[in-house]
Amino acid sequence: MVKLALHVHKKSIKNFGGRDGIRNKGLLISSIYTPCQTFGDFEPYSNDLEKISKILELIIKNHPFFDGNKRTAYLLTRILLRYIGFDIEATEDEKFNFLIKIAKNEITFSEIKNWIEKHIIRV
Repeated sequence: MVKLALHVHKKSIKNFGGRDGIRNKGLLISSIYTPCQTFGDFEPYSNDLEKISKILELIIKNHPFFDGNKRTAYLLTRILLRYIGFDIEATEDEKFNFLIKIAKNEITFSEIKNWIEKHIIRV
């Protein structure tokens, strides 16, 4: 999945501009794989939606790329949601404000997950 994130980032930078490259590869790996870890029988993020929501949050907050972290996180989120049969339906303003709130640490993980649940549709 790291390769997918890198591909999404490159495409995002190519299409929308910004500085290409990874600022910290460890933060990228952590952002993607932390939500998938288990501790014995305990799974902190027990379903796909929780894992995807956490990946979105961590890529934005950990800032593993030099530029385009919010865009990359959002596009990767949509790809992962589509993989499980969903997509996000929201206005450009709603999406923008949501991503900015995550970046500014103004919403909790539960609020992130709830926003996504509220805005997903079956495809």
